[in-house]
Amino acid sequence: MLKAINTKILLAILAALTAIGGALTYQRHEAAKAAAAAAKAAAILQQQQKEAEDRKAEDEAFRQRVEAAKEKHNSAAANEGKTWQKYIP
Repeated sequence: MLKAINTKILLAILAALTAIGGALTYQRHEAAKAAAAAAKAAAILQQQQKEAEDRKAEDEAFRQRVEAAKEKHNSAAANEGKTWQKYIP
């Protein structure tokens, strides 16, 4: 009888240890998944920031080209009156 009680206690202890081990394994797995998801999110955020910086640089270059073109085209109109003043028929 004592041997049966000892066996049942031993089985209960083994079952508890198995449950604790399973819980620890699950927790470690979930932590690894969370870390992988965080790393992926950080990589995506870094890529988005790089794309935003590239887009900002392209926009600035485009604005500069537009301003240069505007100055170039407006300068001809500003000097047009002077050409007619110097015109001798």
